[in-house]
Amino acid sequence: MFVGFYNRISRTQLMMDIFMAVYTKVSFSEASSLLADLGLGKLQSMEGCSGGIENTNYFVSTNQSDYVLTLFERLTAQQLPFYLRLMKHLANHGIPVPNPAADAHGEILHSLQGKPAAVVNRLRGKSELAPTPQHCTLVGDMLARMHLAGQGFEMHQTHLRGLEWWNKTANLVLPYLNSEQSQLLTHELSYQNEIANHQDYRALPRGPIHADLFRDNVMFELKDTSDAGEPQLTGFFDFYFAGIDVWLFDIAVCLNDWCIDLSTCSTNFERTAAFMNAYNAVRPLQAEEQTLLPALLRAGALRFWISRLWDWHLPREASMLKPHDPTHFERVLQHRILSNQRDTP
Repeated sequence: MFVGFYNRISRTQLMMDIFMAVYTKVSFSEASSLLADLGLGKLQSMEGCSGGIENTNYFVSTNQSDYVLTLFERLTAQQLPFYLRLMKHLANHGIPVPNPAADAHGEILHSLQGKPAAVVNRLRGKSELAPTPQHCTLVGDMLARMHLAGQGFEMHQTHLRGLEWWNKTANLVLPYLNSEQSQLLTHELSYQNEIANHQDYRALPRGPIHADLFRDNVMFELKDTSDAGEPQLTGFFDFYFAGIDVWLFDIAVCLNDWCIDLSTCSTNFERTAAFMNAYNAVRPLQAEEQTLLPALLRAGALRFWISRLWDWHLPREASMLKPHDPTHFERVLQHRILSNQRDTP
C-alpha cells in the first residue's frame, strides 16, 4: 500500500518537475551583474517563465523597466546573431518587436552560465488566446509590414525548421507512430518535397520570416481601459525560429493558428478573411502565392506536427517544459488535406 502511494507521489512529483522548471538555473546575483553591465538598472525581481520549450526565459524587473532574460539551449553562438540582429533591424524600422540590449561595445549577444544569452525589453500587454476578427486584422497587417521591413536585412540564415529538418526529424519520430499516422506523415512529406521542387514555388517572394507566429507570440493591449476598448497590437516576439524562407509559409502558420477553431481544427472563415484582407492591403499576394497557399497550409501543419511529435516522444530534461499535444496538428493537417482535395478540380 505504502509503496503504491509512494510511487504515485513520485510520478506526480516527476510531472511537476517536467512542467514547473527551467533548463538552466540562473541566480539573482548572476542576473543582476549582467543587467548592470548592460546599463539596465538595479535588479529588483526575477521569475522563471514557463512559456516556450526551446530556451530558458526569466522575467526580470529593474528600477528602470521590465525585461526578458533568455539563455539559449539549442541555438549556438554562431546562429544567434541572425535572430538578434533581425529583431534590432525590425525595431529600427518601426516594427514592434523586442529590442536586444547592447553592452558598452555594442554587442547584443552575451554569455551566462556558459551559454549564449540575450536581454530584451518586455512588451506591454498580453497574448490573446481567443482572437476575434479584429485581432486577426491587426496581425495580418503587421505581418505584411514586417515582411516588407525585412527586405533590407542583409544577413542570411536558412530557416532551420524548414523542409530539410522535417525530412530528418520524421525518421526519428516514425517509430512512435501507428500505421495510419506513419502513412500520413510519409505521404505528406513526399508531397511537400515535390512542391518545393516546383518552379512556381522557387519563384515565390521570400525574405526573413518569423516562422512561429502563434497566438502566444503576439501581444495586445486595449486602447482604453474599458472592456469595450479596441485592441492595439503591441508586438511580435520569440523570433528564435526565424530564417530566410518564402513569406507564404509565415502566412500559413498564422492561418493555421489564428484562423481555426481550436476544438475542431476547422477553418474560421471570418477570421481568415480579416487576416488575409489586412495582409493584402499592405502587400498583395502574387498569383503564384494564391495558387500555392493550400499547399503551404499543409506544410505549416506538417512542420508543427513533426516538431510536437519530437518534443512529445523525445523530450529533454527541463523544469518548465510543456510539450504540446501533437495530435492537434495531426488533425489540422488532415483538415487542410481534405480542403485542398475538395478545391482541386
